[in-house]
Amino acid sequence: METLNKILDFLKNPKFYGPIVSILIAYIIYTIVEKAINKASFKGKTELEKKKRQTIVLLFNNAVKYLLVVIVFINILGIYGVNTSSLLAGLGVIGAVIGLAFQDALKDIIGGVNIILDNYFIVGDLVTLGDFTGTVREFGLKSTKIQSAKGEVLIVANRNIDKVINLSQKRNSVLLTIPTAYEEDHKKVEKALNKVLKELIKEENVFEEGTEYLGIDSFGSSSINYLIKIRCIQGSQFAVRRLALKYIKEVYEKENIKIPYDQIEVHHGSDI
Repeated sequence: METLNKILDFLKNPKFYGPIVSILIAYIIYTIVEKAINKASFKGKTELEKKKRQTIVLLFNNAVKYLLVVIVFINILGIYGVNTSSLLAGLGVIGAVIGLAFQDALKDIIGGVNIILDNYFIVGDLVTLGDFTGTVREFGLKSTKIQSAKGEVLIVANRNIDKVINLSQKRNSVLLTIPTAYEEDHKKVEKALNKVLKELIKEENVFEEGTEYLGIDSFGSSSINYLIKIRCIQGSQFAVRRLALKYIKEVYEKENIKIPYDQIEVHHGSDI
């Protein structure tokens, strides 16, 4: 009977059930909060919005989890008689030291969150950062990896990304200057370039609206420079540019329109 009373007294002791109740309550709170936050990630209308929301949800879930772990830990220490007031004061000092030591890392995380919220870019976008142009291959809360067409990889801390040009919008414009010999009739050239644009519009990644012949752009030392504008879908501007040059070469050859090129004229003097 005495043993049973000891067991009952132990079970009634806050030191036994207190930690269990604290962990259980924290688990219930985390489950409720996680479900509530996760529901927000499916309200995006587009796949891009859903991905952005899911990234933010992951960040908040981790923050809530670690916060609850700290609260439960401090509460259990209080149950066992530890002076949590002095502990919290100590944690405050430690937190300040850690904050100073890892302030760059915190800036990177905040920068990563801002990139997501402000929709700077997502993985797969073609961007220009400074004088470096490439595709975003990896994006984390601390750093971003951008790969150029040559395979070079730029790794940049998120805190340093303040000005970026996103080339992967819904539509892009390709402005193409075509040097043509002075002796060619401008009406003939205009007709030939419009023929090129008609061929390009047949391509699935080129829009008819905004694709147009703009006229004479400038007079060069050995050529008249004509200008055309091509509207295409995101990320296809380089492929479209190469295709346009191919069509121009074919049409110019067919219409006997000359593309000027540098020539060296050599004069032989009379024999001495």
